[in-house]
Amino acid sequence: MQNPFLTAEWRRLLMLNYAIESDVLLPYLPAGVELDWWNDTCYVSLVGFRFVDTKVMGMGFPGHRNFPEINLRFYVRYLDPELGWKRGVVFLRELVPVPTITWVANTLYRERYKTVPMQYRWEESKDQLEVEYSWKQQRRQHLFSCTATAEAFDMPPGCEAEFITEHYWGYARWDAQRTMEYAVEHPRWQTYTVQDVNCAVDFGAAYGAEFAFLNGLAPKSVFLAEGSEIAVGKGHFIR
Repeated sequence: MQNPFLTAEWRRLLMLNYAIESDVLLPYLPAGVELDWWNDTCYVSLVGFRFVDTKVMGMGFPGHRNFPEINLRFYVRYLDPELGWKRGVVFLRELVPVPTITWVANTLYRERYKTVPMQYRWEESKDQLEVEYSWKQQRRQHLFSCTATAEAFDMPPGCEAEFITEHYWGYARWDAQRTMEYAVEHPRWQTYTVQDVNCAVDFGAAYGAEFAFLNGLAPKSVFLAEGSEIAVGKGHFIR
């Protein structure tokens, strides 16, 4: 990508994927895009990962280079008149511990970032990897974690993990008529074999009453990806 807006590494992406009714997401769908499905399943994903060596327009800023992010997202596609179908994501909420990142993303991309106290934990041994992401919001502590094998492997083509991880466009509602699009570039990720997962998130308190039903659901799938260097392009309107 030439002249990206942001570069970084995204590392150890823990993704809890919930199968839900599509009607829940329709009010959040930006203009011009449609829901994307995996084997007739509509997914919303809780994702935690860590930004490493973050730079904006090629410049790194003290206190803003290494930090975790947690987001709740769903999957869409857009029919580009010139390039055909593009597969992307829409974020329902993105949490980071650094207010400057929140301001930049919400101002320039009309994303839904919020600044909250956050922590992460990575513990490695010869045979096992433990990954945990947590945050505090309205005096509540929320966390999710997994235990996985220590060795990552290549994803087979056409698998569910590929659908969840291989989305290279972001879409955000600017207003009722306009939608912001931006490109995300990264190589294909390796994934670990998840052995155990724990989720102690109050979705209703964190994301609103319309998502409280997730408290009673087990994730349909859980993936842990190693991640890579990434680049995020400048945003533009698709309509």
